[in-house]
Amino acid sequence: MDHELNDQMQVRQDKLNQWRHEGQAYPNHFRRDALAGDLQARYNDMDALALEQEPIQARLGGRLMTRRVMGKASFADIQDQSGRIQLFVSRDALGEEHYARFKALDFGDIIGVEGTLFRTKTGELSLKVHSLQLLSKALRPLPEKWHGLSDPETRFRQRYVDLIVTESARRTFQIRAETVAALREGLRQRGFFEAETPMMHVIPGGATARPFMTHHHALDMTLYLRIAPELYLKRLVVGGIEQVFEINRNFRNEGVSTRHNPEFTMLEWYEAYADYRDAMDLTETLIRAAAQAALGDTRIQYQGLEIDLGKAFVRMSVSESVRAYNPDLADADLRDPEVLAAKLAQLRVPCEASWGWGKRLIEIFEKTVEGNLQQPTFIIEYPLEVSPLARRNDLDPEVTDRFELMIAGRELANGFSELNDPEDQAARFRAQVEAKNAGDEEAMFYDADYIRALEYGMPPTAGVGLGIDRLVMLLADQPSIREVILFPHLRPE
Repeated sequence: MDHELNDQMQVRQDKLNQWRHEGQAYPNHFRRDALAGDLQARYNDMDALALEQEPIQARLGGRLMTRRVMGKASFADIQDQSGRIQLFVSRDALGEEHYARFKALDFGDIIGVEGTLFRTKTGELSLKVHSLQLLSKALRPLPEKWHGLSDPETRFRQRYVDLIVTESARRTFQIRAETVAALREGLRQRGFFEAETPMMHVIPGGATARPFMTHHHALDMTLYLRIAPELYLKRLVVGGIEQVFEINRNFRNEGVSTRHNPEFTMLEWYEAYADYRDAMDLTETLIRAAAQAALGDTRIQYQGLEIDLGKAFVRMSVSESVRAYNPDLADADLRDPEVLAAKLAQLRVPCEASWGWGKRLIEIFEKTVEGNLQQPTFIIEYPLEVSPLARRNDLDPEVTDRFELMIAGRELANGFSELNDPEDQAARFRAQVEAKNAGDEEAMFYDADYIRALEYGMPPTAGVGLGIDRLVMLLADQPSIREVILFPHLRPE
């Protein structure tokens, strides 16, 4: 196979050498005035007679994908960022020399063409080519069209090839772009301010996760790639930017799976004078609008399951959901550490002696409930123990005003009424430090400056983190996060 590839590349190299010898290699003067997909959309309803009576000229630049030579005339397909269109190339129109050059082109070559639109006898909109030139030589052959790139790892490593030959990959990233644009526009329309906060932190915070570390030589100090922008965005709320959001890259030094990549994209927003119920309402609205913008519908198909984003999302507490899927547990059992430890043992889930009932309950939830939540469901009232930044519930101080949104058995968003009591926050930071000293690598650091910011006063505030990658997985019907990240992290070749 390598020998065959080397032979093909040598043939292409010889053509490039001849092209260089002729002094025409890699010109930069060609300018297109149309895109293939736009022509298809704009003139889709024009019949052959109308196109003949009103000739439409177009200049296209793109990649040669197919060619069917038939003596003195040929058909070919050219592809650009918008799609494909058929070319009709004839010796009579180009002349003997240029037609021979056309026949010598290789699949993948980038060409510039000028011509007139017409319809073939089969009714296909095509461009009758008057002039054609090679703009960039493809020295490597594209994968055979009937095989494509079948190996997922090759597709991810060589995304540039994947995007050329895999229409579904191009569609996935179009959905991603439209999703991000819709989320951004939805927040901007509501008066939110878009911010940019640091990606290198002196103290990592805003989530419980293991950070990446680096070193600043000039300052001789350790820095951490951010695991979340939360604490900086809430500093902005303190500063009077009361509706703020950021679409950000986060970095977490954790495992890799179909749902986890070390580098990922999160949307976080914070709104003063709102609570977690308001945040749930806005989360639901934004996701529904994103689906409509990207897909034109709120009823979607995900891995064979129909999910209705148009209906009101279900809301239930952690305790209610655990009881629903574990009928052997009574209400009183849900805060009994010994009963919960026995249940974890039954489920073969490790249980640390230092865990309180809250952490044990969440472990049971993740094992028995989360994967069953296929339709959009807000899980609320998370235990205080696992919610170090969320506000205590007024009626039950052992739980917090927090939610996580579950769709298709996985978490898409996490939000809560923010903790704005600096003394309560300081105490929780100290508890996190104790956990870290006891060996919990994901526990938070004590952030004295953030406490100082809260001491200036932060209004009642709600905040949300929404996973962009997981939302795009859902909308694009993709089972792996690697499918929706242009360049996912992989082991070295």
